Amino acid sequence: MLRSLYSGVSGMQGFQTKLDVIGNNIANVNTVGFKASRVMFQDVLSQRIAGATIPEDGERGGRNPVQVGLGVGVAAIDTLHTEGSPQTTGVGTDLYINGDGYFAVQDGADGEILLTRAGNFTLDALGFLVTADGYFVLDEGGEPIQLEDEVESFSIGANGLITTIDGEGEQGEAGIIGLVTVRNPMGLEKVGGTKFRITGNADEEIEPQIGAPGEERRGFLVAGRLEMSNVELTSEFTEMIITQRGFQANSRIITTSDEILQEVVNLKR
Repeated sequence: MLRSLYSGVSGMQGFQTKLDVIGNNIANVNTVGFKASRVMFQDVLSQRIAGATIPEDGERGGRNPVQVGLGVGVAAIDTLHTEGSPQTTGVGTDLYINGDGYFAVQDGADGEILLTRAGNFTLDALGFLVTADGYFVLDEGGEPIQLEDEVESFSIGANGLITTIDGEGEQGEAGIIGLVTVRNPMGLEKVGGTKFRITGNADEEIEPQIGAPGEERRGFLVAGRLEMSNVELTSEFTEMIITQRGFQANSRIITTSDEILQEVVNLKR
């Protein structure tokens, strides 16, 4: 009966982890570029009471193994990189990736390159295209994108090309916004701020392979739109109900096991 106690505890711990993940998903339902997570469970080590036996022709049949499971554990917490719905903003520096790929951003010239799907960019006082928290947006060559002082207006095409117009009406170019694709998006590591770090399980190349939109499976850009969170509230609330009932069921296991132990203690009076 002590096994059932520990199994119930492992179940409650597992469902608590799942509730933590659901809570984070719901909290970020309106976060631009956020990717929801899910919890996957697996059974843990089973105690063998009796092993399997080989059948003997005409003498004895085979016997299956007899095992008692010892609870549940968290197998994985997956990040779902499905595309979020686009929201029209009309802001020229807001960018939506229609297809695969991530923006490459960098904190300073020598900082680590991170990935994001949040395209709510702005221009700083020096003309650099930056994220909301000041990370440089990189071009196809891995360099920060900067617009010259004489630029009066600009537009961003589907291929990432930034077309500029100066005060004299002359047209120019300020680079191409770079995108990065990885072989296994679930292998990316969340680092906060709706940004991801490439790990060894995300791609063979740890260094981001930056290229132009539309090339090598990279998607195209849509200016004036943002990718919203891919959290589905209906699914999250349904999973919350299931998690709550699972937690209650496992707490009932502990209560019942405690009642049985109490009966054992009361055998001798």
